[in-house]
Amino acid sequence: MEALGINPGFLLIQIINLIIAYVVIAKWIVGPIMGLLEKRRQTIAQGLEDARVAAEARANAEKEAAKVMAEAQAESGRIVREATERAASAAKEVRSAADAEAAKARDAALAEVEGERNRILGDLRGQVAALSIAAAQKLVGEALDEKRQHALINEFFSGLKSGKVVVLDGADFKGDSAEVTSALPLTGDEEAVVKKDVLTKVGAQAVTFRVDPSILGGLVIRVGDKVVDGSVAGKLEGLRSNLK
Repeated sequence: MEALGINPGFLLIQIINLIIAYVVIAKWIVGPIMGLLEKRRQTIAQGLEDARVAAEARANAEKEAAKVMAEAQAESGRIVREATERAASAAKEVRSAADAEAAKARDAALAEVEGERNRILGDLRGQVAALSIAAAQKLVGEALDEKRQHALINEFFSGLKSGKVVVLDGADFKGDSAEVTSALPLTGDEEAVVKKDVLTKVGAQAVTFRVDPSILGGLVIRVGDKVVDGSVAGKLEGLRSNLK
């Protein structure tokens, strides 16, 4: 080695210096640097993981917020719908109550008018009877006894003879209800007799009475779609038809 100009001692010292330098660099320079790099890498990795977790948390929060918002909108819609339905129902009930009250008032007024009309016609019955008796006496030229007079007038207006409804003689029909129309209001006794005869012969379960002065006298009985006309107006119309 000396022939080559190399000093073995010096070379050995250089090798030792290199080894020492390598050890120093590896242990006190490279090692800490690698440690710092590794720590930095872990910090970055942790930051990325934290960012991922934060992104997931934000996405979940946004999804939950959207769900809450949708539920809130649905709930508000339901509340508005229920309020609208309640308002409509309340308005309908108010209208129904108002209509019912108006109908009740109208029916009461009509009943009152009908009652007053029947009362007036009932009061006129005696006057009409007196005039009719006077006219009959003048026509036949003789006086009728008072009992016979009242019997004829009552038969004329009530359609009753010997306690029976004349127009129902030979009647052959049935029904659940009957409507009896007279020219003037019947007395309580007359209504009872007519009702009993109608229930017996027609089989009706209910009988109603109404007044129509235009029929002049006698009775018109309606059972379902069938009508038995025993009124004076009906008889006069029949006579007119026969005379044509």
